[in-house]
Amino acid sequence: MPVAIPARVHNVDAARSQFGARVDRLIAALERQDPLADAAAAALSELPAGGHALVDAALLGATEDAPPALRELLASVAEFPRWVDWTRVERGCHLFLRAGFAGGLVLGLRSLPYGYAAPAGNKPLVFSGRLAERAPRRLAETARFVAAVSEPGGLRRRDAGFAITLKVRLMHAQVRRLLLASGRWDAAAWSAPINQHDMLATIFLFSQVFLDGLRLLGLRVDRAEGDDFIHLWRVIGWLIGVDDDLLPDDEATARAASETIYLTQGPPDADARALVAALLGAPAQTAHTPAQQRRARARMRITRQLCRHLLGNPLADALAVPHERPALATPILVRTLTGLDRARARLPALERLAAQAGRRYWDGVIALGLGDQPADFAPPTRLARLPG
Repeated sequence: MPVAIPARVHNVDAARSQFGARVDRLIAALERQDPLADAAAAALSELPAGGHALVDAALLGATEDAPPALRELLASVAEFPRWVDWTRVERGCHLFLRAGFAGGLVLGLRSLPYGYAAPAGNKPLVFSGRLAERAPRRLAETARFVAAVSEPGGLRRRDAGFAITLKVRLMHAQVRRLLLASGRWDAAAWSAPINQHDMLATIFLFSQVFLDGLRLLGLRVDRAEGDDFIHLWRVIGWLIGVDDDLLPDDEATARAASETIYLTQGPPDADARALVAALLGAPAQTAHTPAQQRRARARMRITRQLCRHLLGNPLADALAVPHERPALATPILVRTLTGLDRARARLPALERLAAQAGRRYWDGVIALGLGDQPADFAPPTRLARLPG
């Protein structure tokens, strides 16, 4: 039966005509959250420092001092579902690594802006203040998460990708608690905070939206590779708390669901434009000397060009991404990346070298962004800004 339509949902009739029953399943997911993580976050909030050290110990197997709700959460992911195909997971990881620098551009200039464009889905990030106030740090933490879960073997129990994903899941739950406890979360306008629908949308940002971005930069990704990459993010989605029945296992299904979400989310709002402005302005936040500032301005001119290419002009306009003329950087870069990728496809030895170069690229990005303060993914204790 059709479900009630929340205020945040747009173009329902057009979406149903194009995508059928999928629309109502996704609308229903707007009111579902993550009960296991929410219970664990509530229990941990009663402990000193939010029980952060206790979580670290529990993820290494020392659960004797963990509250029952945390033990229940960990027990729920102690065994992976039978549908997990580790060979496909490894192939998905390899695609991410061989994309390297191109993948970094897509993540920062397509995937993240697509997420910020959602006027209701962006609210938890806006109210946390983490991007607007500390954009370089926030971006480095995102890179650390994505690189960890895309490292071959990283999702195995007690490896870095597994642990970081569970910490991010608990972080989401704590942000939900803080938003609801504030008494100012507008559920009528935005539905439940960090709900199943929005968590699924985030998985698509790092998978289906990411794949299309690689192609826009000239990389060849065939159907099997695309499907394997979606499978990798299906596993990550399950681990981070997305309902199994929402997660697709192939690129065609992921694209249909992603397009459904995009069609029904409504146009970008002022918060979306502010988030994208902070993202594109991140180089200026770490530029202090005149020489650094000149380099930052040059870098921002290039990234704005690339962002418009990766988003398309209609969305880039809606997000107020500036035009930069002449827009020469994009065609030069795309031709270069296309040529390199064709060489890789012809010479098998380059496949391994591309993956090694990709790993070095991500290690460098993370080290530069985090500096001497590694990401610990500790749940926040307060909101930087309350809604309203």
